[in-house]
Amino acid sequence: MNTEAGTETRGGSGAMFDRIAHRYDALNRAMSFGMDRSWRRRLVASLQLPAGGRALDVATGTADVALRIAKAVPGVHVVGLDPSAGMLEVGIEKVREQGFSDRIKLVEGDARDLGFDDNSFDATCISFGIRNVPDRGRALREFARVTKPGGRVCVLELSEPQGLLAPIAGLWVHRVVPVLGAAFSGADEYDYLQKSIAAFPASAVFAQMMRDAGLEDVTVRPMQFGVVNLYVGVVGAKGAKE
Repeated sequence: MNTEAGTETRGGSGAMFDRIAHRYDALNRAMSFGMDRSWRRRLVASLQLPAGGRALDVATGTADVALRIAKAVPGVHVVGLDPSAGMLEVGIEKVREQGFSDRIKLVEGDARDLGFDDNSFDATCISFGIRNVPDRGRALREFARVTKPGGRVCVLELSEPQGLLAPIAGLWVHRVVPVLGAAFSGADEYDYLQKSIAAFPASAVFAQMMRDAGLEDVTVRPMQFGVVNLYVGVVGAKGAKE
């Protein structure tokens, strides 16, 4: 559940993730009760990458999604981008240990200003990171710009729970997650997570932001009573809107 903020020391910042990088994977498993693995599998499947294609994983963190993509799609090459040098160090070691250094490249960078040419990737994704991007519209336009026409942009993000069981799911988001985050990370400011979830736009609003960024056929797939949403959009023939 990474972030794409700057390097300032605040809840959800790159500096905070530097401090918890070596505990980050265990933290994700604990806070999601292991469900984050299935969420990420659905994200990877939604990319519909061709064999031998090229993917961009923004807010890659410790490279969980990048590795899943490389394992799922034969011959695919993945660029993982993140603002946290500490997280990337852990990711680089994981990539090396699992034998994917030839197909996964991890780089430090900002979702709002991707240093890649237009139409560089067959698909682009971000998991648990768009919530903390200061200018989400700009980031989405960047995702569309660097993705080839017809390619998919997929966003996996937490949100306020919906439906009849929302109160129970909300208890997890607002009570359990901050406590587990603080216990595993040693960072009291990890309560930023519930605040950032509450501040994130409703799914219909964010889907419209994706359309405004030049993405077409946008769909929203809620999981776990709306605690997590998978947004999928297709880059139009003319790419991102200016």
